[in-house]
Order: sequence, then C-alpha cells, then structure tokens
Amino acid sequence: MSKYNRKLKKLLETAPKEETAILVALIHQHDSEQLVEEHLDELEFLAETLGAKTIHKFTQRLAKPDQRTFVGSGKLEEIEAYITHFEVDMVIFDDDLTPSQMKILENELKVKVYDRSLLILDIFLKRAQTAQAKTQVELARFQYLLPRLTRMWTHLERQRGGTSTRGGAGEKEIETDKRDIRSKITLLKSKLDKIEKQGITQRKGREGIVRVAMVGYTNVGKSTLMKLMTKADLLAENKLFATVDATVRKLVLENVPFLFSDTVGFIRKLPTHLIESFKSTLAEIREADILVHVVDISHQAFEDQIAVVNQTLNEMGAGEKPVIMVFNKMDLASKMPTEEERMFMTEIEVEEGRFIDFEKLENSYAKKSNIEPVFMAAESGHNVEKFRRVLVDQVKKIHKKIYPHYLEDETYDFSHLEEGDDEV
Repeated sequence: MSKYNRKLKKLLETAPKEETAILVALIHQHDSEQLVEEHLDELEFLAETLGAKTIHKFTQRLAKPDQRTFVGSGKLEEIEAYITHFEVDMVIFDDDLTPSQMKILENELKVKVYDRSLLILDIFLKRAQTAQAKTQVELARFQYLLPRLTRMWTHLERQRGGTSTRGGAGEKEIETDKRDIRSKITLLKSKLDKIEKQGITQRKGREGIVRVAMVGYTNVGKSTLMKLMTKADLLAENKLFATVDATVRKLVLENVPFLFSDTVGFIRKLPTHLIESFKSTLAEIREADILVHVVDISHQAFEDQIAVVNQTLNEMGAGEKPVIMVFNKMDLASKMPTEEERMFMTEIEVEEGRFIDFEKLENSYAKKSNIEPVFMAAESGHNVEKFRRVLVDQVKKIHKKIYPHYLEDETYDFSHLEEGDDEV
C-alpha cells in the first residue's frame, strides 16, 4: 500500500461518523397528517443543518402529550426497538419537552434527546459569528438547559464541534454543574448588557437616516437579496439559519441614503429564551422605519410562513410598520398554466401540480396594503429593478418627512456614523 493510500485509510478511519437521528411528532386533534409531515420535513432540515442524518420519522395521534414520556408507552417501545436495532445516535422531538420528560426519555432510550428548542439553540450556537450573537445564544442555551440537567446530560460540551459530546457528568456533579451554569448566566448577562449599551450608542448615531430591515422565515433568501443589493460578501446557503447575525449596510439609491439590514430568520416555535436574548439584535426590526418581508413563494407552506412571521412581528410590537412584501424564488415556483398549456398536460400533472396564480396573488396583497408587492428571484437578479423602485419610493417618503427641504440633487455622506456601523 502506498504512503498516500495509507494516509487516506487513516483519515477515513479517524473521520467523525455522521450522526443519525430519528424524528418524533404528535398529530393533535385538529392537525392533518399532511401538516405534521411538513413540520417533520422542516425538522429534518434543522437536523441536517446541525449535522445529523434523519433515518426515520415516527408519528402518533394523541389528544395531548403523555405527561411522562410525551408519546404513549407502545410508541415508546417501538422507538426504543428501532434505536437498538439501527444504533441510532439521537432522537429529536418536534415539540418542547418538559425537564421531567427529557430526563425520563434519556433514561429509557439511552441516547441523546433533543426537543425542537434545544435543536434550534444548538444551530444558533454553531452559526453565530459576532461576539454579540455568541453571547446571546450561549445565554439562551444555558437558561434553557438549567432545569433540564440529568445524569446523562452532555449538551454543554457540544460547542466543541459538530454534534459530538463527551461522557456524562454523574449525579453528584449535578448541583455543582447547576451552580456553574448560574454563575455563567450571570456573567453572560453582564457581558450582554455592556454589548447592548454599545449597540444603543451605535443606533443613536444613526438617527436622522431612514432604516430598512429585512424580515422573513428562515431560508427564504434574505442574505441573497442583501448580497444583490449591496454587493457585500455575505454568507448565503440553502440551510436554515445560515446566518444568525444582524448585518447593516449603508446604501444610497437615486441619491437617497438609508441603512439596509438583514436580520435573523424566524421559524415556528422559536424558543422564548432565544427571542428574549436576541432583543438587541431584534431592535433592528423594532426601530426600523420600513420592513421588507421576504417570502419563499416556491415553498408549499409559504402562506403559513407568512403567518408565523406576522405573528412574531406583532409579539415584538413591530406589526404596524410599513411592509414591502417580496415574493422571492419565483423562478422555482410553478406558475399557473394557461388554458392552452393545460391541453397538453395529463390529469395527474394538473392534479398534483402546485400552481400559483401570480396575478391573483399580486392583486390580493396590493389590496391589503398601499405598497406594491414585488415578485422576484434574488439568486438570478430577476425583477430586482422593480424591487429597487418600490424600495426607493418608500424610503423617499420617510426621508422627506425627516428632511422636508430635501433636494433631489443633494449630496449625502455617512461620515457622521460611527466606524463599524456598517456591520453589527
């Protein structure tokens, strides 16, 4: 065997094994199986983002979760047998588990147990880049894990990389661990307070300039649109929560200056601790003059995603702001066929095709708002000129309120803004 082949063999032998996961969800009284399948597809995408491969999905129809084990005893035995047979590494539940449920399930299943919130928290921790985002996520994670410590808990070492963990702590160490976590929570809160004070100072330096913030469900293309508008070198991946840091860029379009920001994507059942910890990042949304709500129109549940974002905005107190609806990824959506096109389609193609009537949708949202909706494809730049026109029209309206004597040929610069304001 050559030296190269021996090296390759050694690398393959020592390479970390991709962890496997099974997903579990309940079908509640008013839920359809199709809806739960869509939720599990999203959960699978989340697991993939963390680095785990989903090999099976379990569902059970129950009026409410079992107080002890979330699922019924028979379903739990089925899950346990599957784990043993296929040597599964982790089980991920689509809903949040109580501390007692987490402990019982870990004891019964003898593998790592995630619920939806913990999975999202770990993804955020993996994705956070700035000191502020890392501190916010660590704080949220420790607050979430504190009441859930069990003799098998290993979550606190996951930040070492991937989803691998070290061995469990022992029962005698639990109280010590709790004291350590409480101490870390206090330190993180203190650190975050200092960062937030700096953020308030930065935002005060932006007074007198129009602020536009993008919002939307995770993975709808906000970062791609940000790159398109600013030519900035930003991360844009086809993954949930590809970026969790708020980014602000200075723009001048048609001689009108404004700040354009990309914020963390929303998702259904976003952990409460995370929302609370990200209050300074989400201040970019609360303090914005205009919101750009980006929607992935190619997603089969895009209307549900719109509802989740609107609900979150209302909870944040930002539901009454002017909103530009941007329906992105229209190149991936199936446009409603004409009568002539239907003649050449089979009945199955017509029945199974998920077609979107763009004209009807545009008219519908035009009636809901006095701001024209935009249909585009940020990846290719299709229809970006219309987005720029609609955006500039709205920015001009607010800019003229701030500066009533604004002149079209006036020259602006951003010298009054603090250094570092272009990225938060």
